[in-house]
Amino acid sequence: MRCVFINIRCKPGHSYRVAEAIALREIHSELYSTSGPFDLLLKLYIPETEDIGKYINDNLLDIAGIERTETTLTFKAF
Repeated sequence: MRCVFINIRCKPGHSYRVAEAIALREIHSELYSTSGPFDLLLKLYIPETEDIGKYINDNLLDIAGIERTETTLTFKAF
């Protein structure tokens, strides 16, 4: 499994709805509300056999209220 972190910016007033929609899909490891330029931080494990971009597109980006995302790939845990 590959660990990725996804920062999510929501349309104004949509953060809680987006977070609830993500939680209902049960694809996340951890999900946090954050301050700063993004509203949510999602920790996600993607199967090695999956294309990262397609997996995120198919499982996350169709949620109404998401305005922008930024994905950080990880390489090694210490």
